[in-house]
Amino acid sequence: MADTLLDEVAGLLRETADRVVLPLFRHLDTADVTEKAPGELVTVADRRAEEMITAGLRRLRPGSVVVGEEAVAADPGLLRQVRSAGDVWLVDPIDGTANFAAGRCPFALMVSLITDGEPAAAWVLDPLAGTLATARSGEGTYLDGRPLRLPAAPPDGALRGAAMTKFLPPSARRTVEAGGARIGELLPGQHCAGREYLDLLTGRQQFVLFWRTLPWDHGPGTLLVRAAGGVARRFDGTDYHPTGTDHGLLVALNDQIWTQVHTALLPT
Repeated sequence: MADTLLDEVAGLLRETADRVVLPLFRHLDTADVTEKAPGELVTVADRRAEEMITAGLRRLRPGSVVVGEEAVAADPGLLRQVRSAGDVWLVDPIDGTANFAAGRCPFALMVSLITDGEPAAAWVLDPLAGTLATARSGEGTYLDGRPLRLPAAPPDGALRGAAMTKFLPPSARRTVEAGGARIGELLPGQHCAGREYLDLLTGRQQFVLFWRTLPWDHGPGTLLVRAAGGVARRFDGTDYHPTGTDHGLLVALNDQIWTQVHTALLPT
């Protein structure tokens, strides 16, 4: 991987945020926001940002495949390309679209690169906070350009984390919510996976639980966490991979926290 790739993609995301996303934040007309599926919003900013990011990534890696959230919404068959050989980009042009459409934060721009079937690099940008996280598999995570190691767990053992319970099956939702009291502080989530991962990296929370695991939502963040020393596993304990199709994902600062949270929230 070229030494400049992290910087080049980071520059592309910042430019897209500055030229497309932020100028439309809190300036959307009613016609600029539609439903691509029941309850799933998309805005003109999502589509324009994905077009700009896609074009930029193809310039950086000619012949590479781009699997973008909005492109897949228009043609679901494109999702199969995530398993293509060579370089495959996963793109979430605006993660947290419902927040963006409502004029509230957080939201993020996210990209990850899969090379020959294995996660290779990741980028998450929160343009309002100005926070950028990048990573290369096996080479560490960087937060705003500085090498990062995940913070330690709180000394008192009380954990703080989020659980996205909206899409959980009802029985699993009840189990997770009941287990929250055994953890410390269980948050409802911010409707932006990218921000959840950034909050793990900065130590604002020690774990996060998801049910839906679309590759553009979690390919970037899981690589960021793993490259910094954390863990990202399915509920059955197997490692998460962005080409997988199962539901359920628990991400934590380390193996001990993952096990503690799993025992409390997902008892067998």
